[in-house]
Amino acid sequence: TLLFNIETNEWDDELLKLLDVPRAILPEVLDCCADFGTAEKELLGAAIPVAGVAGDQQAATVGQACFEPGLMKSTYGTGCFAVLNTGTRRVESRNRLLGTIAYRIGGESTYALEGSIFMAGAIVQWLRDEMKLIDSSAESEAMARDANPASGAVLVPAFTGLGAPYWEPDARAALFGMTRDTGAKEIVRAALESVSYQTRDLMDAMGADMKAAGLTSPQALRVDGGMVANNWFAQNLADILARPVERPEITETTALGAAYLAGMQTGFYGSMADVAKHWRCERAFAPEMAESERAERYQRWQGYVRRVIG
Repeated sequence: TLLFNIETNEWDDELLKLLDVPRAILPEVLDCCADFGTAEKELLGAAIPVAGVAGDQQAATVGQACFEPGLMKSTYGTGCFAVLNTGTRRVESRNRLLGTIAYRIGGESTYALEGSIFMAGAIVQWLRDEMKLIDSSAESEAMARDANPASGAVLVPAFTGLGAPYWEPDARAALFGMTRDTGAKEIVRAALESVSYQTRDLMDAMGADMKAAGLTSPQALRVDGGMVANNWFAQNLADILARPVERPEITETTALGAAYLAGMQTGFYGSMADVAKHWRCERAFAPEMAESERAERYQRWQGYVRRVIG
């Protein structure tokens, strides 16, 4: 990736020459909507054109119709990947986020800020497979709902270090604030809350970068991935972010985004505006938590993160 110039969207010829890398062995850089060739008939039963190509999170950004600066999506799979559209301007992060290309359509690049969380759905897997606190991921919603809301248990899930905006690979997980009354339900709740807190870390960092660049900060969060089927988690996410959380009708947005790109290239969709009309919110979660409680909980989280890093 160092051979690719993100500003010109072309291979860096000077660096290629310096490293003695033949230009001819590198692929031509095309838009996300382009003619990439045709699949062999034997593979799919027909010679189907390959007309849309994007990376995993870039495709999910298209699938969530985040086509305007300030629109942000977050995908909750094994990890969590948040992408914020910054428009035609590449924002240099001052908060340890990644500046990347969201997509290039019609020869024009749209840029984004990206932040990654190492552990999201993987935490629920840990609760199920290692700790044996739940038999299925679906059980986590009811357990979190039934847990003592006054519990001070906080999980910092640095099982494989901490991702953005900390980038602390040597940090390790810890469960803080347990008392004699802490049980399985409180630990499950703390695990789900940790994903909300980590998302708040990313959104605050992105908001600061956008403000410094004179751009609009994200006002809501569009979510997708397996974890967002959990209504308790989605509501807690809105409470911690103090912003609406919007869950679309179709949550498999990576595949959807690739299909949208191919559809625009082949004429099935007219434009990005046409695609955006197909995005529909299945349920919106509005913040309900009092600001004083939100601030107290997030401050406690930040204090425990500092202890893990320290």
